[in-house]
Amino acid sequence: MSLTTKTLRRGRRIAAGSLIAVTALTLSACQSGKDSALHSSAAAVSAAGNGQGGSSGAAGSSSGAGTKSADGNAANAPSAAQAHTSAMTASDRCTADNLSLSLGRTDIGAGNIHIPLVFTNKGKTSCSLRGFPGVSLTLKEGTPVGKPATRSGAAGGSVRLRPGQSAHAVLHTVNDGVSDTPCWSTAQLVHVFPPGSKEAMTAGTDGLRVCGGEFDVTSVKPGATD
Repeated sequence: MSLTTKTLRRGRRIAAGSLIAVTALTLSACQSGKDSALHSSAAAVSAAGNGQGGSSGAAGSSSGAGTKSADGNAANAPSAAQAHTSAMTASDRCTADNLSLSLGRTDIGAGNIHIPLVFTNKGKTSCSLRGFPGVSLTLKEGTPVGKPATRSGAAGGSVRLRPGQSAHAVLHTVNDGVSDTPCWSTAQLVHVFPPGSKEAMTAGTDGLRVCGGEFDVTSVKPGATD
């Protein structure tokens, strides 16, 4: 075999190896981009619970859904003072770790059903809640029931809770027969994400059934009931 033939074959092997390496790097970069996008989406959903908008999607399961805000333009970037305020609010926020959750007394009237979600500060220091909780329903084994609650009304102001004090948000649906829309299966567990929190709290429910396709939640308010 001539020296020229050996050189040509060696050159082809080197070129083929380089092409494989470049292809592997390209595929790795694409996969990394997809993973980053997924993590960013999950973070955005879990952080949307204390938004200031009106009615919109709420965070459901851990995460649940939220409202989109800020389109990324420099004009919408917060000032230094606003950023400092947000950071202080986040550090002061009540989380699932220092709250207990209970369901208040169900109020039924005029075809509507209202159920208070009561948050009580079980910690040793004061903390604050502001905005909408994320709420979703499941069966005992974890099978999802319907969709996460949507937001109803304005975000409201911050509610300061000293140790032992409570705040509440109100779940709402309608009675069977009010609408032609079929009812969901009867839920056995309510999963609630405090506003701005990524950790859910769970409470048992005795026959909560969403009907008419209406399932929404208000922002938090002071006290255990309205």
